[in-house]
Amino acid sequence: MTSRMDEYLHYLILEKNAARNTVDSYRIDLRRYLEFLKQENITSLERVKEKDVRAFLALLHDIGLSPRSVTRATSAIKGFHRFLHGDGIVETDPTSLLEAPRLSRKLPEVLTHAEVERILKQAAARPGDTRDLWIRDRAILEVLYATGMRVSELVALKRTQIHHSEEIVRVFGKGSRERLIPIGRPALQWVTRYDQTVRPRLARSGKGGDALILNARGGAMSRMSIWNTVRKYAAAAGIRKEVHPHTFRHSFATHLLEGGADLRAVQEMLGHSNIATTQIYTHIDREYLKEVHRTFHPRG
Repeated sequence: MTSRMDEYLHYLILEKNAARNTVDSYRIDLRRYLEFLKQENITSLERVKEKDVRAFLALLHDIGLSPRSVTRATSAIKGFHRFLHGDGIVETDPTSLLEAPRLSRKLPEVLTHAEVERILKQAAARPGDTRDLWIRDRAILEVLYATGMRVSELVALKRTQIHHSEEIVRVFGKGSRERLIPIGRPALQWVTRYDQTVRPRLARSGKGGDALILNARGGAMSRMSIWNTVRKYAAAAGIRKEVHPHTFRHSFATHLLEGGADLRAVQEMLGHSNIATTQIYTHIDREYLKEVHRTFHPRG
């Protein structure tokens, strides 16, 4: 059960852009929750019932935790079980009928155009390089920024999903929903270069199947490996912001909207089923407009 908790916390960091403090707090809440389940002789998450969750939350009230702390724990547990159910790890979600206040949404960190370029340029050959994995890394960075796809979608991306002549990528997102995302020529050129020169060498072990992005041992790259790759090049570029794969997704959406793209079109490319999810980026766009006004208007 602890390993499932770790998977969920990694998911929050890599895909939900959760704040580090939130993740640390959720870890404390979930460890306490799992310990309670063990004391109740529940050793499998598949066996958890709604009454067990309610009993744990009642215990938190009884020991004097503040309403805010209980609300946070409720959100942590609901998110955990929703993640398990969504990934097919368990058949039912025992918290589906539990009510919990929605957490306030943090505006995602966004890179400027110049910062993106600085990061991309870090993926280049260095004196004394004996391997050409930097070509793969450049392809990863280019694809993340050019398409805005989730890191989980990049990990699962097959070579056959890149349609070179049409300059589009076929992506299967949450719920196996398919969408088509345009991919710019610079990104496509780096993908082609990697696929033709680097991937054949990495693929010799045969471990990666048809996965596009392979690790040095020939297997499909993991979410964490791609997260570490992004972090490495952002640090090399001197970017002080917290940068991870989802930062490129946020930057992709924001830069499109800044350029005048239609919100519905951005929604389609991001794979958001609800337009309200995409509208978070319009708040960033308004801040951008305010900055332009302050900088260039004589009465700003």
